[in-house]
Amino acid sequence: MLVTIDRSSPLSLAEQIAASVRRNMADGKLHKGDRLPPARTLAHTLDINMHTVLRGYQLLKDERLIELRPGRGAVVTADAPSRALVIEACQRFIQLAQKAGMSGPGIVQLVADRINPIS
Repeated sequence: MLVTIDRSSPLSLAEQIAASVRRNMADGKLHKGDRLPPARTLAHTLDINMHTVLRGYQLLKDERLIELRPGRGAVVTADAPSRALVIEACQRFIQLAQKAGMSGPGIVQLVADRINPIS
């Protein structure tokens, strides 16, 4: 698994870590039960604070892509690869919609209309 960060990016380092791990899941490089590197190890490798890595891992936990298990570390959940793919697609969609000038409520309404089409 390759985790990359760009110090010039407007995204926080924690968000970049989560995005990089999510991309690895969506690309099939991480599977159910795989363990992520320990936060301390990844922090050392990336030359960042361990708490930044833990914030990135917490984002992934909040998205239900990993479980944080005492003594076992961060473990990829069963539906993480397919869920990560959907989250990545959703984020790209939101970026496109915002570039097109749509607001948050407008984006939500667009999606809602496609889920429950007007008869």
